[in-house]
Amino acid sequence: MFLWLSTWLSEFFSPFGVVQYITMRAILGVLTALGLSLLIGAPMIRLLRRHQMGQAIRQDGPQTHLSKEGTPTMGGALILFSVLLSALLWSDLHSHYVWVVIGVTFVFGLVGLVDDYRKVVQRNSKGLPARWKYFWQSVAGLTAAIVLYTYAKTPLETALIVPFFKDIAIPLGLGFIVLTYFVIVGSSNAVNLTDGLDGLAIVPTILVGGALGVFAYVSGHFQFANYLGIPFVAGAGELVVFCGALVGAGLGFLWFNTYPAQVFMGDVGALALGAALGVIAVIVRQEIVLFIMGGLFVAETLSVIVQVASYKLTGRRVFRMAPLHHHYELKGWPEPRVIVRFWIITVILVLIGLSTLKLR
Repeated sequence: MFLWLSTWLSEFFSPFGVVQYITMRAILGVLTALGLSLLIGAPMIRLLRRHQMGQAIRQDGPQTHLSKEGTPTMGGALILFSVLLSALLWSDLHSHYVWVVIGVTFVFGLVGLVDDYRKVVQRNSKGLPARWKYFWQSVAGLTAAIVLYTYAKTPLETALIVPFFKDIAIPLGLGFIVLTYFVIVGSSNAVNLTDGLDGLAIVPTILVGGALGVFAYVSGHFQFANYLGIPFVAGAGELVVFCGALVGAGLGFLWFNTYPAQVFMGDVGALALGAALGVIAVIVRQEIVLFIMGGLFVAETLSVIVQVASYKLTGRRVFRMAPLHHHYELKGWPEPRVIVRFWIITVILVLIGLSTLKLR
């Protein structure tokens, strides 16, 4: 929206032309989303408290969590509002990539909102039935995959790029749709499983989202992409604005979500943010790098899978409790220690992911 307005205004006052640059709009996207989050956060928390939209705490979990009973949840709606509004204000709305990412983020957020509403307001502990949750996630994921496959202009845009190697690109054909589906739905649920401690999920999301913004910028710039030996995806650079908005909104949410949290993200935020990371990684052709940078999300998900499989097959538990962060809590780690150490691990993994730009 503001891109169009600045183009018109620059005819009368040339300094408005600076808004044409993606980097400037990304910075403005960060600041807009951050400002919105900080401005709306406190009133939203008061509103959630007034309507008693508090989190129910599992009685079989760490005893230190019992004091969190009643803390407002569904705070992810604050992130969604800030991200989507900022992206709409500063992105080039002619880009189909922008609309794919916005659409996926919104639909997954809506699924999470319904799930949270049923749990918190209707007091239905099961929330949205799993079959319907995965049905709507699948609809959104497959739709995005088909759109991206249809709009692909070069074979590299549907090939699997192997990091650390310049010349390895595996043609996927229609397999691209399958891969895209699993990346979007998988990353969405992985972030959701990680969202169990104050600030644990949002900081890794910010870090991975910011790193994907770097990949989006260089992938959408022909000279940089050619120099670094990565696929050039025309128009992908516009996603830097969305990534900037995600970082800004995440930082604003962290202001209220840091330990001890005043508000929880809920499924409305976790499902949407995970899906956003997944679809951006697909567009910039960095699914494997997402797997590396989001290693914390992967570990949390695998811990649940291993725990369930082991218990059903042998009757024994591998971890004291899954997801993984609860295991360390039950081992005696204070919650802040678990959170910060997992953040540090994510910083290392993100740096490894970024190193693939040069180490080829």
